[in-house]
Amino acid sequence: METVELLRSKIKARIERYLEVDTEGIRSFVMKILLRMRQFTVDDMYRNIKSKFGISYSAVASMIGYIYSKLGILHACKKSYKTPTIYSLKEEYIDLVKAALDKPESAAV
Repeated sequence: METVELLRSKIKARIERYLEVDTEGIRSFVMKILLRMRQFTVDDMYRNIKSKFGISYSAVASMIGYIYSKLGILHACKKSYKTPTIYSLKEEYIDLVKAALDKPESAAV
């Protein structure tokens, strides 16, 4: 069984690695939106991103899926099969995301 601190340090490292390869600034931009929005759908995120970056809807959906499954910092809720999935940043990881964005390497945006 992993301790809470070990899990947090692993997630922090994942977030930092995710942001390190952010050549265009889109990943940092998405993380900043995650901090700003309490709840969002893929459609909400796409509307926020499309004006600044030339990115497709499916690319945004893929990015959100990656953040959800590989980074493990999002909570997903789907009320029924007809409604879109609503994502939110888990409260316990807000400080980790803020810290990762404050690192000089991730200040590309």
